[in-house]
Amino acid sequence: MKKIEVNGALFGYDEEGDGSPVVLLHAGIADRRMWRAQLPALAARHRVIAPDLRGYGDSELPPAPFAHHDDVIGLLDALGIERAALVGCSFGGKVAVDTALAYPERISALALFGAPVSGNEWSEETEKQWEDLVGEVDPADFDATAAGEVRFWVVGPTREPADVDPGLIRFAEEMDRRALAAEQALSAVEVGELDPAAIDRLGELRMPVLTASGADDLADIRRLADRIAAEAPHGVRLPDVPDAGHLLPLERPEPVNAALLDFLP
Repeated sequence: MKKIEVNGALFGYDEEGDGSPVVLLHAGIADRRMWRAQLPALAARHRVIAPDLRGYGDSELPPAPFAHHDDVIGLLDALGIERAALVGCSFGGKVAVDTALAYPERISALALFGAPVSGNEWSEETEKQWEDLVGEVDPADFDATAAGEVRFWVVGPTREPADVDPGLIRFAEEMDRRALAAEQALSAVEVGELDPAAIDRLGELRMPVLTASGADDLADIRRLADRIAAEAPHGVRLPDVPDAGHLLPLERPEPVNAALLDFLP
């Protein structure tokens, strides 16, 4: 793990390889460790950087206003990188899209796995699935909240916990407990959002865009993958990966790595 100052905060990140730069942006229920299978796989061709977003993992959270998409560009500046491809999963995908819209000249390509989009509203179907699978959880109980979030996101609404590798569930819950602490701290800081939001601006994504989802992820997420690929001028939608939930790069690294090696410039 390395450290670097970005926009007044010290960021933890991993880096491997040479070649064209690729930045891996983690899910909101995770940290940079979710990319443990992608770093070595991509490093043969690329300079791969996996940061913890501000406040997560080993990255600091000074009490000052910031925006995640500004931090991504600040990281590129700090590392002396003019343009990079962004690979994002879940919340990291949202940050990647926002960054590409705010700084299009700095982003060479986007690869999005289970990505929401700023300005999108969840369907009643998703709200009901949350109530059915998780229900009311004390937000101060990180263990219970992490178990509920992993049941909802990592296992997904179409599978049972027994259908998923128990090691994956344990690792996801451990990452999510740390992420919940980060989110609690972030709630006390002013976090800037992209304005206008991304949902009605997908046609502005002029760089190559790849979208993918797990077949057992939420229907809303899979529909968003369809929409991003359809509206981005150079969008490509991969088929859903069977027996995979929301943390697709962690759960099914082989097809993800193969798709990235084929797609990334």
